Amino acid sequence: MTFRTAALLLSLASTTGLAFAHGNEDHKPAGPVRMEQKPWGIAGEAKAVTRTIEIGMTDAMRFTPDRLEVRQGETIRFVHNNAGKVMHEFVLGTKKDLDEHAALMKKFPGMEHDEPYMSHVAPGQRGEIVWRFNRAGEFDFACLLPGHYEAGMVGKIKVVAQ
Repeated sequence: MTFRTAALLLSLASTTGLAFAHGNEDHKPAGPVRMEQKPWGIAGEAKAVTRTIEIGMTDAMRFTPDRLEVRQGETIRFVHNNAGKVMHEFVLGTKKDLDEHAALMKKFPGMEHDEPYMSHVAPGQRGEIVWRFNRAGEFDFACLLPGHYEAGMVGKIKVVAQ
């Protein structure tokens, strides 16, 4: 198989919903973090963390806290604690991106993804992400597992300009 063929197959797989599953199974260790700029920031490096924020997740379909304020330029370590009995996730994004992703999750509930702005946390476990907020604005976070988003498992992050 040529490099071009392999790249094409990988590209097709990533756009056809062929991905991993969201479930209570163990997730494979993450590979290298993709440093891709998003409207809400970019993956951060652990050595650059300026603050750690603990986020609780419950089966009442809530995050605690669900409103955050950070400064533009901060690199935050989010530590997610799932106190529930079901899988939860934490996904950063814009409201539009989260709405679109939630709709895809309904159509393809077995879909999985391993992006640096997402954390999947099994019941009773902890997860974390490191994110650099290099753009000011108001952004969102949510659990996009089917039913969780609709039940109100959402939050807001205000990134204050320097």
